[in-house]
Amino acid sequence: MRKILNYLLLAVCIGVNLFISHWVGQLAYSWMPAQGTAEAKQVDDIFSFLTSIGTFIFLGITGVIVYSIITCRAPKGDWSHGHPARGSTRLEILWTVIPTIIVLWLSVKSLTIYQQLNIQGLPPVVMHMHMEEPAVAAEVSKDTKTVGEVIDVFAKQWAWSFRYPNNVTSNELHLIVNQPVSLALHAQDVLHGFFVPEFRLKQDMVPGRIITLILTPQRVGKYRLHDSQFSGTYFALMEADVYVESRQAYDQWLTVAASREPTLASNKASAEHNQPSKKLFNSRWDTVKPAEPSIVNYSA
Repeated sequence: MRKILNYLLLAVCIGVNLFISHWVGQLAYSWMPAQGTAEAKQVDDIFSFLTSIGTFIFLGITGVIVYSIITCRAPKGDWSHGHPARGSTRLEILWTVIPTIIVLWLSVKSLTIYQQLNIQGLPPVVMHMHMEEPAVAAEVSKDTKTVGEVIDVFAKQWAWSFRYPNNVTSNELHLIVNQPVSLALHAQDVLHGFFVPEFRLKQDMVPGRIITLILTPQRVGKYRLHDSQFSGTYFALMEADVYVESRQAYDQWLTVAASREPTLASNKASAEHNQPSKKLFNSRWDTVKPAEPSIVNYSA
């Protein structure tokens, strides 16, 4: 009878653990920034899943430790040893099979979610092409029903610039809501990283390669583009505004930008670098001089 009660208690504890783990996993969605693209939900799903698994393991191990402390304490003065676990085939199988199943489960779940990025009708998320191959815009735009605008993204120390299909250039990135867009990423000097937290897609930018990132913005608003790679002294200043807007608002902005004369873009890194030094002593550890500001039609 006592053995049955122990099994029932164990089943109840596992059930409570599963409930709490699922609740924490659902709560994990609120820990992330607002979902800005179609791909963001898939990434959040796997984050929630991993959080649930981690919570289940944490509570399970903690529960066993607390239970052991309460029920398995040796009486004062009892220095005898407990039953040895060494050589227990059952225990060896248990702690080998369970982690293996969990790891395989995580692998399958991760692969499934990664594949779902393409199930939504999108081309592969990332395609790598050498610089000497035909232009990415020409290749990607073969299927215009799938990919809308093709925008070139240029990164250099330490500024972003963007070139649109009609050769309009800007230091702001404008995207059309619910319209798949192809971003051709160019690093002009060192490694950079394209990262908008709300988009959940981060892509390293490698000098000498064009890397195409395809995404579908689904939430109108203003976002912030960051350089996710340490690219030098002023990389923390390397940010740009990203606007997701309606087709009408996008066309209006593009028309205004096209009517402007090209000018030097604002560049925080250059502005800070050119300020007089406030140091009492010159360390002679000169920083890398920022690249010349880009020539753009539209500067924020």
